[in-house]
Amino acid sequence: MINTDAYDVDILVQGFPGKSVCHGTLGWSTIALLRGQGRVALIDVGGFGIRDTLVERLAAVGLKPADVTDVLLSHCHHDHALNWPMFKDARIVISGVEMDWGLNEPWGFTPVPEFTVEKLSDWPTLARANHGDEVLPHIHAHIAPGHTPGGLVYVLSDKDFDVVFTGDAAKNRAELLSGTVGLCHDRAASVETLEMIWDLWQARPGSVLVPGHDLPMTQVDRVPIYLGEREAGILAWFDGDLEQTTIVRLERT
Repeated sequence: MINTDAYDVDILVQGFPGKSVCHGTLGWSTIALLRGQGRVALIDVGGFGIRDTLVERLAAVGLKPADVTDVLLSHCHHDHALNWPMFKDARIVISGVEMDWGLNEPWGFTPVPEFTVEKLSDWPTLARANHGDEVLPHIHAHIAPGHTPGGLVYVLSDKDFDVVFTGDAAKNRAELLSGTVGLCHDRAASVETLEMIWDLWQARPGSVLVPGHDLPMTQVDRVPIYLGEREAGILAWFDGDLEQTTIVRLERT
């Protein structure tokens, strides 16, 4: 948990900095829970595969999906935004630029979940955010183009430090260190956005960055330092009995 004066922040689901060898994208993205200021908010909500886990993780802290008051989406790709209907009564925040772009992406060939985004575009609780908007008390949105045209970075400003939620504008530690990006709409814009993120992160000592597909981290002299331990793996049925499974661990040893 990351404790601030305004919110308690829990990483409900760890993002994972990797991709499948031969089965397409993993899409294991970070989902963060914020509680405070009379609000229960999620930053990103994941895709189909995480639905049961998300319900379980909420229940572990005494919450149901119906308790969520706000969903802050970083962008409209399937692994971050698809599950907003689980929180259909919540206020759903996404940038207006991102929504307009997502609606015009060709159907069937992109990471945008076409029908889900189309439904969201006229959903009664949709809130289209602009650069600089205070989307919740102490939380401001920053347009972060590159991975998609209208992605948002959310900055939670605490009394002593900030928490910077980057979505896929900075997917992992490797992107932050190398200054290069993968899987992006506009590479030049992505690189500029990475520098903006570094500026936001370094503006106040002790600030925490929560990337789209990696563990939270702090930094000292532009060297990221992980917070917490990675947990990732696959249970596989390689034998002739459903009771026998093989654990394939995906943590670095």
